[in-house]
Amino acid sequence: MGAPLSGGPSTPALAAAVSEAGGLGFLAAGYKTAAAVADELAEVRRRTARPFGVNVFFPVRERVDEPALEAYAERLRGEAERYGVEPGEPRWSDDDWDAKLELLARERPAVVSFTFGCPDREVVEPLRSVGSAVWCTVTSAAEAQEAAAAGVDALVVQGSEAGGHRGSFSDATATPTRLLDLLGAVRRATSLPLVATGGIATAEAVAEALAAGASAAQVGTAFLPTPEAGTSAPHREALRGARPTRLTRAFSGRRARGLVNRFMDDHDAVAPLGYPQVHYVTTPIRAAARAAGDPEAINLWAGESYRLAREESAGEVVERLASKTDSGR
Repeated sequence: MGAPLSGGPSTPALAAAVSEAGGLGFLAAGYKTAAAVADELAEVRRRTARPFGVNVFFPVRERVDEPALEAYAERLRGEAERYGVEPGEPRWSDDDWDAKLELLARERPAVVSFTFGCPDREVVEPLRSVGSAVWCTVTSAAEAQEAAAAGVDALVVQGSEAGGHRGSFSDATATPTRLLDLLGAVRRATSLPLVATGGIATAEAVAEALAAGASAAQVGTAFLPTPEAGTSAPHREALRGARPTRLTRAFSGRRARGLVNRFMDDHDAVAPLGYPQVHYVTTPIRAAARAAGDPEAINLWAGESYRLAREESAGEVVERLASKTDSGR
């Protein structure tokens, strides 16, 4: 399965290509209006008649340190000046939550998945009643039990190796758990089907996840270099290098794993918890750096196994990673 890859890499072409190759493609709804998601849903359906999923950010509103947010925004004025822009305003948003739920209830994709939290049964059951399976990303056994109680159909179990944002319900500072250990803990906590994600970049890793109790594997970073992905040029180039990866709040205010660059080194130590407030502060800076082809001030999301990603088509990724499963033989 393809991971949603919010923030640019997700495209209708990528979702359709993964599904056409026999996997399950995902369209990311994060950072988009419901109207934009509707257009992309239509485009996926023009490209494929196969099932696909849509991922939605659950609108968690955590308590934040407002003075720390303001201080961080002020700190980033120098970064903004470097790229000839103004920093954005720190603000909270529900990411067009209600409108997206209404859209998905109408459009009925095969799967609706949630990240950053799990809605209650009042949201889950209407989606299931129109034929969509509902999944939730979890990062602990406790989150798995909470999601199971909400009536979801499956759990996306995200190990610490994963690139991009942690899908945890609360952005605490607890050390995240490695995928295979987490699969074991979640399997003991619930009998729901499990989708493994985090650091999966080879057919052998897929087979290990299935052997550890997962029903399927969801892969993200391996699709970033594909021609179907909307990955920016400086991000693609950075993936060809040998930078280490690290969790950081510097870009969005929520912990996420990416390739280490100057921005992360300069600001991570003082970046406050505050999502999506920090995301909005850094958005103009990252956009300007991306347009300039500068990888040192953009979020280079990548999982720990990113060096194993290949520059091949999405269909070839699916075929290669499924080669040691029953479906791939």
